[in-house]
Amino acid sequence: MKAILNVDGASRGNPGEASCAAVIRTEDDKERRLGLYLGVATNNVAEYSALIAGLTECLDMGVTEVEIRSDSELCVRQIKGEYKVKNEGLIPLHKKVVGLLSRFERWEIRHVPRDENKAADSTSNRVLDLRAMIG
Repeated sequence: MKAILNVDGASRGNPGEASCAAVIRTEDDKERRLGLYLGVATNNVAEYSALIAGLTECLDMGVTEVEIRSDSELCVRQIKGEYKVKNEGLIPLHKKVVGLLSRFERWEIRHVPRDENKAADSTSNRVLDLRAMIG
C-alpha cells in the first residue's frame, strides 16, 4: 500500500511547549491524523518526533511505500544525507527515523512550503491550543 505522509512539529518558544502531527493519506483515499503533545522541546525535536510518529503509524497500517512531505528543510536535508546531524539531541532521533525508513520497500522525502503542509501544521498547533486550554 502507498501513502503520502505530511509531518510537522511546533514549538512555542525554542525550546518551549511542543507538539507534533502527522497526516497520512493512503492510495485508497483514507486519511488518518495524529497529534501528540511533547512537553518542552525544540522545534527540531518536534519535527523529528512527527516523522517518527508518522512512520510508525504508516507501518502499523501496512504501508509499504511512503512519500514524506515536510516543511522542515533541516530534517529533510538530514534524512537525505545532505546535512550532517551535529546536534547531540537529534542524533538518536535521526537514527530512529533511518531505522524506520529501512522497513519500507520504497520511500522518498521532500521539502514543501508551509502552505502545502496545512493539515499537519494545523493539527500540531491545535494540540498546543488544547493543551493550553486544558492546562
